[in-house]
Amino acid sequence: MTFLYLNDDRIGAVDGELGAKLLRLFLEKLVASEVKVDFVACLNRGVLLTTEEGPALESLRALAARGAIVTTCGTCLDHYQRREMLLVGAVGGMQQTVELFASAERLIAPC
Repeated sequence: MTFLYLNDDRIGAVDGELGAKLLRLFLEKLVASEVKVDFVACLNRGVLLTTEEGPALESLRALAARGAIVTTCGTCLDHYQRREMLLVGAVGGMQQTVELFASAERLIAPC
């Protein structure tokens, strides 16, 4: 099982605009690849990826259309006051994230 872990809305912390662009490109290339992603978990600022329209959201929708289960941390959604803004997937929890980390054969964590 392949687990995509997204804990930010960008790659790196120095240049926010560049980091956001890099993550969008990463997700686009991942979707275009033959890599099968089974689960996607968005935590911390990664919740912005599932609650805002844009290229990153489109990539996550494409992964979901290919069979990936997309979840977004409920605690994080509440913290950022975005629970009602969720646009793809379902609300997940930390227990599920722990189980995914423990059982994943492959972990992809670009940020």
